[in-house]
Amino acid sequence: MKKADFDVQSHVLVPKHVKLSEKDKEIILQKYNITVKQLPTISKKDPAIRSMELNTGEVVEIIRKSPTVGVTKFYRVVIDG
Repeated sequence: MKKADFDVQSHVLVPKHVKLSEKDKEIILQKYNITVKQLPTISKKDPAIRSMELNTGEVVEIIRKSPTVGVTKFYRVVIDG
């Protein structure tokens, strides 16, 4: 019996992950006055982004919904690890 593939991104507890364009990436870096090296990292192997086919150095926007705060956005730079 073949194990069915599970789409992690469709799970209710996994926040939405969006790849930023180079232009949007630069806007975020300028807004927060940081470099890519100062962003937290996310592995290419992370189940939440594995199917997105991202390259090292690209930035992912993570959009989380909260009943108390509303919508919050976090940014991660993709690494090989």
